[in-house]
Amino acid sequence: MNRKEIAEIRRRLNPERSNVTLIRGCYVNQNREIISQFAQSPLAMPPEEAEKYLALFSKTLSGTPDKNLVNIGFSAEQVREGEEHRLLMALRDSALTDDDAVQAFCEHVIETFDLEDNYLILLMHDAYDVPSFSTDREKLEDGSDVFHYILCCVCPVKQSKPALRWDAAENGFRPRPLDWVVASPEVGFMFPAFDDRASNIYNAVYYLRDPGNTHDALSGALFNAQEKPMPAEEQKEAFQSILEDSLEEECSYEVVQAVHEQLSERIREQQADKEAAPLKVSRNEMRDMLRDSGVSPERVEAFAAQYDEKLGAGVDLSPVNIVEPRRFSVKLPDVVIKIAPERADLIETRVIDGKKYLLIRAEEGVEVNGVNIAITDPEESPF
Repeated sequence: MNRKEIAEIRRRLNPERSNVTLIRGCYVNQNREIISQFAQSPLAMPPEEAEKYLALFSKTLSGTPDKNLVNIGFSAEQVREGEEHRLLMALRDSALTDDDAVQAFCEHVIETFDLEDNYLILLMHDAYDVPSFSTDREKLEDGSDVFHYILCCVCPVKQSKPALRWDAAENGFRPRPLDWVVASPEVGFMFPAFDDRASNIYNAVYYLRDPGNTHDALSGALFNAQEKPMPAEEQKEAFQSILEDSLEEECSYEVVQAVHEQLSERIREQQADKEAAPLKVSRNEMRDMLRDSGVSPERVEAFAAQYDEKLGAGVDLSPVNIVEPRRFSVKLPDVVIKIAPERADLIETRVIDGKKYLLIRAEEGVEVNGVNIAITDPEESPF
């Protein structure tokens, strides 16, 4: 799903636009025991309550594709015979009215989801009349297809903090009773995917609030995916390791800066096109970037060899998992320097009298603890 398709589904998740037929919930305590279960139509809820539920589901379609929103692919064999896929289809096709399927699904989550807090498993079914448009973007009256899908989110339930509240009846502040409050989703998914504005039962979209915690046991139980991509943090660590080990003495500030800028530019271009698919870069593309950054042919080929060894020749990486376009930093054991990426040229590396230095060009506006300081040439000092 591209960003435009994700946004199209998210726009439905408000009481005025949604056609959500059923919401089901399963409240679980820290001991993996079910406290309560419910099934309710949003139409039977007060508007403000329905809005809160839909807001939680909306968060499972937020974040960065390939980082917070990970594509999960099912093989043809899984679609034909896989138990995990069969269960997802049963949930979708029954519009969550199959009690046995819902119970089996909740049991899978309870067995594999690891969280110290109580949590709430939420499921919803929606039927979206997908409008069709002519080539000149005119909406076609008879050109819609119905897209049936489910959304799931698993939300921590935490006890609120003690506080004072205003009591109008008593005209004073009183202690607020402690409550159990549903927090933002930790994980979630959408099935099937909405690819090319149509149903794709070979894909699901897996949401991670924290890309560093992929909840592998849970995703294995729900999807058993054979085409699961490498987690964001692992991509970043693997890329950094390959770059350092293969370039050796040629892994300079200038090379890392140049790679960061080339990848950042690709990210900016992709983000400007909301219909573009999630961005990927291949080993050969990375090899070309290094060559363009002045790395010698020998080190470029060493990079390619290590890439094949550690990742695989056919494995592509996601630039959003490797660099952050709006951040550029230089870290020493006792110092961290943060620089606007477009001004990374202000820093140079030098070896002076056998010692290594980072030089930062400081022309004006230098502050130390909020105090503007002057920088003078010792040789021009009158003392």
